Amino acid sequence: MKREFVVAKIEASSDGSPYVYATFNDPKEYKADKPNMTPFGSNVAAFSSIEDLMKNMPKVMANMPGMNSGLTDTPTIKLSMREYQDMGIKVGDKVYIEIQKAESSGV
Repeated sequence: MKREFVVAKIEASSDGSPYVYATFNDPKEYKADKPNMTPFGSNVAAFSSIEDLMKNMPKVMANMPGMNSGLTDTPTIKLSMREYQDMGIKVGDKVYIEIQKAESSGV
């Protein structure tokens, strides 16, 4: 299965770990002017590019208490900083997410 999405949010982890969370919306439901509602709580900072993330790193480091997880109706993927930089995605970009069932090895 392969589906098209729009990058809705890119958020740094509030615990200081080298990961970002990319949240995706259906292109038909995506609204660029949506209020900053985050499933990770108010202590997670949102960024639209790697430059914004690096510029605001002190703010991210200051918000290190644990994450307040919540429910969301949009897919959110945890990416390492390396994966995020290699992909070069930013808020508003269209992306495809493909899900394939792994072949059974008979185990």
